[in-house]
Amino acid sequence: MYGLGPPDLGAWRQRRQPCAEPGSAGRERKAAGGVSVATYTREEVMAVEAARRLRDGTVCFVGIGLPSLAANLARATHAPGCVLIYESGTIGAKPTTPPLSIGDGELAETADAVVSVPEMFAYWLQGSRIGVGFLGAAQIDRFGNLNSTVIGPYERPQVRLPGGGGAPEIARCAREVFVMLRQSRRTFVEELDFVTSVGDRVTVVVTDLGLLEPDPGTRELTLTHLHPGVEVDQVREATGWELRVAADLPTTRPPTEAELSALRRLKG
Repeated sequence: MYGLGPPDLGAWRQRRQPCAEPGSAGRERKAAGGVSVATYTREEVMAVEAARRLRDGTVCFVGIGLPSLAANLARATHAPGCVLIYESGTIGAKPTTPPLSIGDGELAETADAVVSVPEMFAYWLQGSRIGVGFLGAAQIDRFGNLNSTVIGPYERPQVRLPGGGGAPEIARCAREVFVMLRQSRRTFVEELDFVTSVGDRVTVVVTDLGLLEPDPGTRELTLTHLHPGVEVDQVREATGWELRVAADLPTTRPPTEAELSALRRLKG
């Protein structure tokens, strides 16, 4: 995933707190192989929810981390025909464990084909052959625009981030863009310090608190789903602008035994 900012240890500790399924009262159930499914981490909820949105046969431009987990989970469950493309030039990669980087050898070993990086961008991405591109960032605004370049003024930044890499082209050329971010006021800001990638093609922002989707008319991100156990006020508090909330606000389905078992096998 492109352009995540510096680590937030407080947020990391909070993410490690398990989320109980509604009505579980702390009881643990065991799936085949002894996998506990009564509790799950917020990151697991994010991976599962992103995976559910991938249709069988979708061509995905995948980054490292949560996007890779989500795409491989989809391929291992309801969408075995998903074609995973990594920026290193691997097409149809089928990793059995999370790759450490886009240069992980297993991506090439399990791919249907390996092409050059220029061909990857010129033919596959700029040729509109990518159905879904995954992106992350250090900052996002209410219209899905992303910053992975600097924190603070560009000329004298407080933090200089890794930069856009291929993110600007993914944002402009993939037919849909899925953004995966942990939600906090540091990340969900009123105004970006720098616009690295535009949000024109963002169709969903998957966070550790819920789902945000663009309003069809204004393109402003709107809270459309809450994750189990999350309240609207928590999401508002973690957002740096006055958040729009859908009138109908369902809760996402908790991860199933099959989804958690498959996800945890992938994670090893």
